[in-house]
Formats: sequence, structure tokens, C-alpha cells
Amino acid sequence: MCNVMVVDDSLFMRMILKEIIEKQPDARIIGEAANGIQAIEMYSHLQPDIIFMDITMPNMDGIVAAKEIIKLGETYIIMCSAIVGQKPIIEECLMAGAKDFITKPFKEEQVIKSLEKSKLYMN
Repeated sequence: MCNVMVVDDSLFMRMILKEIIEKQPDARIIGEAANGIQAIEMYSHLQPDIIFMDITMPNMDGIVAAKEIIKLGETYIIMCSAIVGQKPIIEECLMAGAKDFITKPFKEEQVIKSLEKSKLYMN
């Protein structure tokens, strides 16, 4: 069973991701955060296997949060964004320690594919 945390400043986006993830028999949501600061605090005590992390958020963006979380421990971070012209952003996310990148609006098959890739990485 994979423990998943969802981080996005949009409650609607968190709900969409949670609905997709909760349909998967081997994944469960253990927490959600609305910004990078909350994500770091929650990571420290939840220790999720996988984090779906939005990039653009108030207080602390997802890239900075991902860098900080990577310093704290091992987790599979999947960055999420609706930003157009994404190649430089994707490269920055990967350099920050993210393992995957998906675009918004979320497609269920895209989220499932990322979950499957993360399981291969963890085994």
C-alpha cells in the first residue's frame, strides 16, 4: 500500500486528485496541504511514499518545497502544473529532486500512470 499526500492550493484540484487516487486499491491518501510550508510540516510526521505537488502556490512554491522535503527523507515527488511552455519548468522540477511531472487539468490515466511508475521506483 502506497501512502500519498496531495499538495495544491486549489481545494478543487486536491479533490480531483484524491478521487482518482482513492479508486486505486493499493494507494491511500494520508494527508493534504494547501502550500509548500504545510507540505514540509506534514511530510515530517506523515512520511508519505508519494507526494503530488503543485508548483504555483502561495507562501512557498512546490519547487522550493520539493527541495526541502528531499533534504528530510526519501519520497517520490510528482510535480503538477498548468503552466504553458513547460520544458524549462520540468527541467527545474527534476533538478529539484522530483521524479515525475503531470499537467493540469488532470487526466485519470495520467495520474494512474504516474502512480504505477512510482511503485516501480520504490521496489
